[in-house]
Amino acid sequence: MLARLRSPLGITAGVLLVLVAGAAVLAPLLLHARADAVAPAAILQGPSAAHPAGTDLLGRDILARVLVATRLSLLLALLATGLGVFVGLLLGTAPTLLGPALGRWVTAAINVAVAFPSLLLALFFAVIFGVGARGAVLAIGFATAPGFARLTHTMAATIAGRDFIAAARVAGVGSVRILLRHILPNIAEPLVVTATMSAGGALLAFASLSFLGLGVQAPSYDWGRLLGEGLAQIYIHPAGAVVPGIAVVLAAMAFNLSGEAVARVIGMRSSARTPGRAAAPATAVRPGREERKALLTVENLRVGFGDVTPVRGVSLALDRGEAVGIVGESGSGKSLTALAVAQLVERPGVVRADRLDLFGTDLREGARRAHRRMLGTSLAMVFQDPMTSLNPTQRVGRQLAEVVREHQRAGRRPAWRRAVDRLEAVRIPDAERRASQLPHEFSGGMRQRAMIGMGLMGEPQLIIADEPTTALDVTVQRQVLQLLAAIRADRELGLLFISHDVTVVGQVCDRVLVMYAGRIVEDLPTEALLHDARHPYTRALVAAVPDMDTDRDRPLAVIPGRPPDPHALPPGCAFAPRCPLATTTCREDDPPLAEYGNGRRVACWHADIAPVVVAPVELKGEVS
Repeated sequence: MLARLRSPLGITAGVLLVLVAGAAVLAPLLLHARADAVAPAAILQGPSAAHPAGTDLLGRDILARVLVATRLSLLLALLATGLGVFVGLLLGTAPTLLGPALGRWVTAAINVAVAFPSLLLALFFAVIFGVGARGAVLAIGFATAPGFARLTHTMAATIAGRDFIAAARVAGVGSVRILLRHILPNIAEPLVVTATMSAGGALLAFASLSFLGLGVQAPSYDWGRLLGEGLAQIYIHPAGAVVPGIAVVLAAMAFNLSGEAVARVIGMRSSARTPGRAAAPATAVRPGREERKALLTVENLRVGFGDVTPVRGVSLALDRGEAVGIVGESGSGKSLTALAVAQLVERPGVVRADRLDLFGTDLREGARRAHRRMLGTSLAMVFQDPMTSLNPTQRVGRQLAEVVREHQRAGRRPAWRRAVDRLEAVRIPDAERRASQLPHEFSGGMRQRAMIGMGLMGEPQLIIADEPTTALDVTVQRQVLQLLAAIRADRELGLLFISHDVTVVGQVCDRVLVMYAGRIVEDLPTEALLHDARHPYTRALVAAVPDMDTDRDRPLAVIPGRPPDPHALPPGCAFAPRCPLATTTCREDDPPLAEYGNGRRVACWHADIAPVVVAPVELKGEVS
């Protein structure tokens, strides 16, 4: 970092800033009388020992006036920049605070304003706010705001989609707190760079308005006004216009070069901190059964985005102490189902269900604030990528403590002690020291365990784990799975485990729900998954996982074809184009999810013959 500051760019920027700042501080104190001294006998004199830049129409020293004007010029430019940054932040973060509906109108207004050059906007606002320094500050500030708002909105929208923001919402953190503690710290660095460089642009804009007579008015003067006064004599006495012009250029260069230097330092620091990738069965559960212990009951869940419905008719139930797995290919609706349960589907997504009960509370009704508090204390979510699940700018302990501080109004120290205790509970060594570290100082497995610890900060009854081991190597994966199993056994928690790996689900869960094209196609006990699955898709998923008996001389098995496009689902069974058992009935009529045996459900017209016709050993040799 110091090496970047000592580069030619950094040194040049530093020298210019020191010179400009020194002139702003010292010149009004030392040269004010000289700058205002009128000398009729010395009108429009050229450069001399007494007047290095000559004199103006009243015989006043031009260099002294330029140096004295530094303070007012910089002060007004910084005020305009500060106003532009403040208004830009308000506009840029408005969609986050106001929600998508009102946010779209704010975004549309920003886009319209950005289409106009900033100087044209400044002239427009100058007419509205009137002539003078105050009007010019307001004009330049509001003209600067749209560009800053556009940048803020773009970066805030990117951060708002990260997993750690979703985790904060699950924890019940409000929109304002999410903005102040999670979004703004992550976009602060580029905003600081932009603001620094905007100051140079504001300085030029202010000089332009004063030059046109819309800015500073007599008897006060800044560089733009001095430039305008000297322009009339530029052919007979060019120093009157050249010297203030040089001052404007040098000051603008100081701000712009400083912004470039800060950008390089921040870029180096960000690169340095970017981490590498780390490497007893329960009773069968079906909707409609006795639900005295049910933690989660979902009936006919549908999630739509306009005319597309990626989750259609999902029904499931989960008891205390039970682990239910959801498997399927990417795009089958697994994660979207979990997000709908956690109330994390944002507009334009629409969640509908005939029943959506969590811990005995109907999530379709009641106050959203009450639901948020309940979800924040009783539901824990563990996301796929532990690096994006934690805020990279905050200490791990502070992020964990935020949950109890938000919902239990705990003090800073009790919340910190509980965070350390939760890190110890998830087997992170030296938890006190680790709590004070940033996420990039953790390994991949430790970050995932920290995420589990965050979920345990309250008193969760249900853990939703959305592919929590995908980004981990097999050794760490086993440790995380063992940790989840131990926590579930110790606390009798419910576990909804989402994965595309049927082998992992078979190790962790009591029951398995197989999803395809947004609906459940099979619901069966784990012990029946490998050898008695009744849906051809389930059997194909099992066959696609290599084991110790897989013939290494033959290509790995795959499922022929591709999953259907949610925008254009085929008639009948969605799996029919890829199914070896498909008949005319399959292609015309979508089979219902019907009971098959004790505690099992399957959506297939040929469930009786699937184990015979679509044997796993045959699928393992199938190639497409």
